[in-house]
Amino acid sequence: MSGADSALSLVARRAAALAGEVDRLFDALLAIPDDPRRRLYEAMRHAAMDGGKRLRPLLVQAASDLFNISRDSALRVGVAVECIHVYSLVHDDLPAMDDDDLRRGKPTVHKLFDEATAILAGDCLHDLAFEVLADEETHPDPFVRVELVKALAIASGTNGMAGGQMMDLEAEKASFDLPTVTRLQQLKTGALIGFCVDAAAIMARIPHDARTRLHGYARDIGLAFQIADDLLDVEGDAALAGKALGKDAAAGKETFVSLLGAERAREQGQMLIKQAKAHLHGFGPEADLLRAIADYIVERDR
Repeated sequence: MSGADSALSLVARRAAALAGEVDRLFDALLAIPDDPRRRLYEAMRHAAMDGGKRLRPLLVQAASDLFNISRDSALRVGVAVECIHVYSLVHDDLPAMDDDDLRRGKPTVHKLFDEATAILAGDCLHDLAFEVLADEETHPDPFVRVELVKALAIASGTNGMAGGQMMDLEAEKASFDLPTVTRLQQLKTGALIGFCVDAAAIMARIPHDARTRLHGYARDIGLAFQIADDLLDVEGDAALAGKALGKDAAAGKETFVSLLGAERAREQGQMLIKQAKAHLHGFGPEADLLRAIADYIVERDR
């Protein structure tokens, strides 16, 4: 088995095990009440459960391996960031934004339910993320919990994912150069990925100035992830992706592939992964999953 195959196998095993844990926690958090809110809970469960790569919770687990963070704490933080990711997908799919019919191989929430329910489901998943982080079951130290809440809020808002989404909307009306596309993706995709890695350091009470290598790793895999997404949007299989492809080109948006060409973009992605793994120099086997995730990001087919 080659190094790349071994890395993909490790990621597949850990992701498969984690997916069940994530769904079980969502099942508990989103128990359906016997009252008129039932439809809202059903919509949230449809969006959050039984699907997706669970890359963000896996990243939290992988970074937590570095510091012996309890598996329960890492799982709860992973579910919190997954709540933010899923809410963003629910809202992205709405007619006012990307207007998609399919997500994770299933009908989008507004298609299966309705637009109003989809908006509320996304709103409540956003709120659930912070409810989970603020709970003492996530971490016994209230100062750690406050820092986690603040870090995820920043990664989700105008200086993170939502700011990147606004830039992405503007990209339909303007021609962006490479630095602007890079900044867009650092916010839209990279900010939440950065939180996943930083969250483990927060739980381990690692000082900010000692997190430089982790920040470098997260920055590089975040950009590589988006390059891989751009390549899949052009070259991928919609059935495997579980969603429509080719929409960026149809909307006239500049991407890493449109600006660099497929081959240069692929080379850039490989270089970023090499840099990301170099940031982990000095860590031992406890960083193996982080290294494997880096390889997986550019080798995945969905």
